[in-house]
Amino acid sequence: MLEVATNITVHGKVHGVCFRVSAKAKALELCLTGWVRNLANGTVEVHAEGNQDSIDQLIKWCQKGPPLAKVSRCDLDWIAPQGIDNFRIL
Repeated sequence: MLEVATNITVHGKVHGVCFRVSAKAKALELCLTGWVRNLANGTVEVHAEGNQDSIDQLIKWCQKGPPLAKVSRCDLDWIAPQGIDNFRIL
């Protein structure tokens, strides 16, 4: 199956709401690899690699986030997969 990759920048109230831990759990549930990190500007960046259907499900999850998050928008940047073999919090 063809692997794809995307960087998702999540805007809104996404720091201090367990976004990174929840995103990692969702990515692992979907068998995706990559990473998630907080950025200094208050956003969260998610890099995900895997099959298109699983990435689409992660994008949909990111548009809502965990229960305490208030996501205002998600920006997508489709890129070439880097061959990452796990999913981690940076």
